[in-house]
Amino acid sequence: MWLSGLKWMFLIIGTMIGAGYASGRELWEFFGNESTFAIFLFAILFFICTYVIMKISYEKKSESYIPVLRELMGNRLTKLYDGMIILYLFSTTVIMIAGGGATLQAVHIPYWYGVIIISSLLVLLFVWGINGMTSMNAMIIPVLITFLVGTLFVFQWTSGFSIQLDFGKQHNWPSAFTFTALNILPLVAVLSAIGNKIQHKGEMFIASLGSAIILGFISLLYNESLLKVAHDVMLYEIPLFAILKNYPYFMVLVMSGLLWAAIYTTAASGILGLCTRVYQYIKLPFWLLAMCLLLLMIPLTTIGFSKLISILYPLYGVLNLYILASILLYPIAHRFDGQSLPK
Repeated sequence: MWLSGLKWMFLIIGTMIGAGYASGRELWEFFGNESTFAIFLFAILFFICTYVIMKISYEKKSESYIPVLRELMGNRLTKLYDGMIILYLFSTTVIMIAGGGATLQAVHIPYWYGVIIISSLLVLLFVWGINGMTSMNAMIIPVLITFLVGTLFVFQWTSGFSIQLDFGKQHNWPSAFTFTALNILPLVAVLSAIGNKIQHKGEMFIASLGSAIILGFISLLYNESLLKVAHDVMLYEIPLFAILKNYPYFMVLVMSGLLWAAIYTTAASGILGLCTRVYQYIKLPFWLLAMCLLLLMIPLTTIGFSKLISILYPLYGVLNLYILASILLYPIAHRFDGQSLPK
């Protein structure tokens, strides 16, 4: 039970820690000043959401997100959210592939070589299906977390470790809801794919609580570190590099590798969600489905997505808030057979 719970926990964290999170950009955009309570609230919301999604997936023995969406939203809205999730996963995965190619340019690897490398590794990953995805996360995510937390701890240590926890000034608490909502769609897509693989209810509790605690702790530490370099953050596309500005160039290369790993895990989560959906209609091995999807995506990496994202992301934000509300209200409406959370 514990081993499986930890496996799902790393899957959740791998889905959550994308390039935006690992770079610090998402945290800086949503949190910043007066956000200590917001981060604590986010951890609580994240725990509830992941547990509810996994609970429904477990009960439905789901292999894709459709049964979970139908349970949460009803038949009519399921069709709308099905289309939105497909579009969301496809567009963000295209952006991750483009980002993977661009990141490797930092070590003088041509852009298209970088795109081919990340695409090939994604296809290779799904030779082992969902097990390949969970095994990859179990290997990469602990390393990614260790380097990220280690870097933040060293920065805090050298700057006096003066974390401000002033609970009297917490006006940014609503950001907890929007930040949680931002990450709901990929979580629904990925966690719904493992419903038939969860063997024990304890696995869900371990995965949900563990991921919430780890992400809450990292978010608090990261946010406090960014506040110390707030005057420099605006000068960097990637806020993490504002923290690393006085570090040796070797550390910049290491953290660039970390960002590439975050991009890879995000792309893998997107491909997993799409593969489980397509598999209902086309019964092919996951690696072959992944290859076909990537062949469709690679040409699109040449298109400028800024306008597309400027239109889609606000729409995602509104729709995500609705599904977040549905998830949070689900335990109350259904009472989980008398228990909203396990004792």
